[in-house]
Amino acid sequence: MALNAVSAARGSARQYISTFLTLDNAKSGLFYYVLLVQAIKVKRHLRARGISASLKELYTWISQQIIRLLLRLPATRKKVASQMDQAKLDIENRLVPKGANVTRHLSLPSEGKSLEWITQEMDKMDTELGGTSDAWRQGKLSGAVYHGGDELAKIIVAAYSRYCVSNPLHPDVFPAVRKMEAEIVAMCLKMYRGPEGAAGAMTSGGTESIVMSVKTHRDWARSVKGIKEPEMVVPVSAHAAFDKAAAYLGIKLHSIPVDSYTRQVNIKHVKRAINSNTIMIVGSCIGFPDGNQDDIEALGALAKKYNIGLHVDCCLGSFIVPFLEPAGLAKGDNKGRYKLTPFDFTVDGVTAISCDTHKYGFAPKGTSVIMYRSAELRRFQYYVNPIWPGGVYASPSLSGSRPGALIAGCWAVMQYMGTEGYLSSCRDIVIATRKIADAITDDIPELYVLGNPPASVVAFGSRNPTVDPLEVGDGMRKRGWHLNGLSSPKSVHIACTRLTLPVVDQFIADLKDCVREAKVAPSGKGTMVSVYGLGNSSAVGPDMVSQLASAFLDALYKA
Repeated sequence: MALNAVSAARGSARQYISTFLTLDNAKSGLFYYVLLVQAIKVKRHLRARGISASLKELYTWISQQIIRLLLRLPATRKKVASQMDQAKLDIENRLVPKGANVTRHLSLPSEGKSLEWITQEMDKMDTELGGTSDAWRQGKLSGAVYHGGDELAKIIVAAYSRYCVSNPLHPDVFPAVRKMEAEIVAMCLKMYRGPEGAAGAMTSGGTESIVMSVKTHRDWARSVKGIKEPEMVVPVSAHAAFDKAAAYLGIKLHSIPVDSYTRQVNIKHVKRAINSNTIMIVGSCIGFPDGNQDDIEALGALAKKYNIGLHVDCCLGSFIVPFLEPAGLAKGDNKGRYKLTPFDFTVDGVTAISCDTHKYGFAPKGTSVIMYRSAELRRFQYYVNPIWPGGVYASPSLSGSRPGALIAGCWAVMQYMGTEGYLSSCRDIVIATRKIADAITDDIPELYVLGNPPASVVAFGSRNPTVDPLEVGDGMRKRGWHLNGLSSPKSVHIACTRLTLPVVDQFIADLKDCVREAKVAPSGKGTMVSVYGLGNSSAVGPDMVSQLASAFLDALYKA
């Protein structure tokens, strides 16, 4: 019995050791698996970013951490807090009217007001804010207001009035609005030469169109390719809506640099960033910062090779780029400038295109179209809940209820303008833009045009170290111009519209004067200079700018 007991004890010990070793091996295996996964992620990150860019990111991150630690010191924290509080107050003072004469409507009136009172109060508010509701008519602004003319405004108001209570969520109640929306999408698909079976949907604007496209490609990749940790490859010049979509939808985003001369995304770098988790790549036609076009054909070849999506962002190009060829402007000038290359669904590999009808389509604000190569791909955009207690819930985009009046206004504008109207508008706007670009290139040696902008946007930087382009932008602001300051590289752009046409010569003359002033006596205290001075060139800059941007958003909601 003693031998049996010893044998049993040995057996139990061996079993325990075996179990322990098995668990230990499992833990080791799990550890090495996690290590392998992380190593693959690091490799992909390094491949996408490059070693030098990754080291720069690491340096910036370490610098930011050091700065943040220094900012926690009592004396530094107090000084910075004081300066930031003053900056936030300055923002608020610029946006929010104050004083004893300002009337605030913070609760419902006990009795309803008349139309006459309402219009008078609107006039009063315009005056309190130091301007008028139609100051934009002077044409001294970059983009922002895409006005098609007073006659077009009347058509929009008439359509809006007719369908002001309509809601496309209920197509059986508002069948005309459903029909108009479908026709708007069809017309845009034809403009962008969609193939047989192409499909699309309307959204509230370019940002929603982009977010919807990213969501669509994410869900497509998950369903068809089994991708659970999605990534996308985006030019650094692409619209911030792609960064926003990545943040909202949990997608890793690789920002790819653009060529400093052409302003096009680096195709070799895009290819290097693509991996088995990539769901889509992105190109712009045209890009917001400097109005240039990415090489869509090269991007299409990559998308086709790796079986991934390619979204072409034509939100700003909208009703300009499809008309450049029929307007005789796609080939550029006799110096080889301003050439447009293929960008639409005729490019093999393009799976989605966004187009803002509320920009150069002159539709009311709040309308855009997202287009897909196939209806099958579009289905991944939909949200469907078949088990909701309120009934089957299905919507094509982020919104549930939508303003049918905006759809009606968009449809009415497109019918009013027609092909000839948009062709004429494209020709006038693009010729005006190129006149400004030519003047910068030929007559203002201190400045240079960024890249080769083919459409309606031109950006200028400085080739003279004594001339800060942001200082020039500040000078233009003093003359009533509202332009966009850019941070990388430091530059300024103007998006020309029909409102710009009568003031092109004034813009050029003012620009020349501002360059001379910036060269002789720079102030260094303007709006653009002060804001962009906190930009990417400073380790602490992004944090400070984020705080100021948040303060700006807070001020928007201060009554």
